[in-house]
Amino acid sequence: MKKIKHGVIGLGFFGEYHADVVCSTAQMELTAVCTRRQQRLDEVAAKYNAAKKYTDYRDLLGDPEIDSVSIVTHFCDHKDIAVEALKAGKHVLLEKPMADSVADCDAILEAAAKATGIFMVGHICRFDPRVALAKEAVDQGRVGKIVYMYARRNLSFQIGREVLDKVSPLFGDGIHDTDIMLWLSGAKVNTAYAQNVQIGDFKYPAIGTATYRFDNNAVGVIETVWALPENTPFTIDARMEIIGTEGAIYIDCGNAGLTINDQDGISKPDTGYWPRVHGTLVGALRNELVYFADCISKGEKPTVIIPQESRQAVAVICAAEESAQSGKVVELE
Repeated sequence: MKKIKHGVIGLGFFGEYHADVVCSTAQMELTAVCTRRQQRLDEVAAKYNAAKKYTDYRDLLGDPEIDSVSIVTHFCDHKDIAVEALKAGKHVLLEKPMADSVADCDAILEAAAKATGIFMVGHICRFDPRVALAKEAVDQGRVGKIVYMYARRNLSFQIGREVLDKVSPLFGDGIHDTDIMLWLSGAKVNTAYAQNVQIGDFKYPAIGTATYRFDNNAVGVIETVWALPENTPFTIDARMEIIGTEGAIYIDCGNAGLTINDQDGISKPDTGYWPRVHGTLVGALRNELVYFADCISKGEKPTVIIPQESRQAVAVICAAEESAQSGKVVELE
């Protein structure tokens, strides 16, 4: 089987995770990596035996040997890179959020519609077995009509202080639960009302909450707190409740099922998103990349997540951010 020659654009911690997973898949080969930081470029290329290194993503996209790319840059840079990658004929896995505005999402969608390559936005939670099984139960009608959803995705301030100058909690994590609610309900958000709490002198607030009214009359509430005590023992507190007319579903993505008590104290490491087991990254991120590779191999467009759904999630989060700024309820088109 001919391997898909893959390139990773953006080598922050998550870009490295993409490179790591690609190296261990049967379908793909890590051919190239790209970042503007030469030292980081050399480090990641050597660690994962990438044959090619680029400091300019345009040079990587111009390489005819590259079949597909992961775009794992800051989301404000997504539009230009994604559009150029699609025009270059590459298969594109674009990390969430799709972009920082609806207009940029539409520009990407326009390029994707004309492209020969497969395009997918990486909403990792759809590849978490816990969330996917909840979706299956909803589709089977086991809880009846969804009337209420609540989700929280809360982190230690130790993590928050590292990212609060780069992204807001609503755009960074709230978009996960917004997308899940849209996916589970199959409904659209009519109105959004949000509030933020600023802690410290960071660019973005440390706490963001939002309430949605869906067009099927359901209500959704999301909570994103990036200011839990720094000695919080778990990686993330991610939970969701789905209440229906005939039942309920409770998703607990924060309970790792593993507690380690050592000289550094109690910790609960991640066991679901990208844990390393027997030397290999497994979990939802791997599921996502393998699915993307399978779509390329089969020549089939992804169906677990389609670009228009990614655009919808961005539209809702943008409305929530607008509401938090204005203090008013924002209506979506």
